[in-house]
Amino acid sequence: MEKQNLINFLSKNLDFNEDKISLLLEDCQVKNLKKHEFLLQESEFCQFTFFVEKGLLRQYSIDEKGKEHTILFAPENWLVSDRESVYFNQPSSYFIQAQEESDVVMIGNNFFEILSEKIPEFTSFNNKLLHNHIRHLQNRINMLLSASAEDRYLQFIEMYPDILLRVPQIMVASYLGITPESLSRVRKELAKKNFKN
Repeated sequence: MEKQNLINFLSKNLDFNEDKISLLLEDCQVKNLKKHEFLLQESEFCQFTFFVEKGLLRQYSIDEKGKEHTILFAPENWLVSDRESVYFNQPSSYFIQAQEESDVVMIGNNFFEILSEKIPEFTSFNNKLLHNHIRHLQNRINMLLSASAEDRYLQFIEMYPDILLRVPQIMVASYLGITPESLSRVRKELAKKNFKN
């Protein structure tokens, strides 16, 4: 079943059986993306939240000098969207691109409204997801402002254990807010420390 991970995710967190969730998801389309294909590009209007069934997405922006800034990676079972575009009808400042062949469930806003009506506890679950997302964003801002490159890297591998094997080092450096050369130095220093232990 092409939406099975999303069905599992919802049924595990809500007191609602898989068959009923499956029925609610009938209107949500699954998009199969090739590597490097875009779900969203800068200045487009985002109309969906994307759930990653399989594969890996990256959300990023490009500054005036042409430099990419990775906002997040979304591997399997992650949700990603441009909330400003979806909820405030603004043109997007971001790109959302497949880093691997990916299967993505396209979730429209009305789906969340329907879920809230049919499953009352979805509202509190959704609020918990939103607060968790905000917490991660606050921690990320704090890390970018105050943490060393090494601490940022260690936090990154804790959050994304296998991403280093799935994307080029330059994208990881972009997420960490450091140069690829600095990332290489951090990795070498950590390897030396681990070797001594």
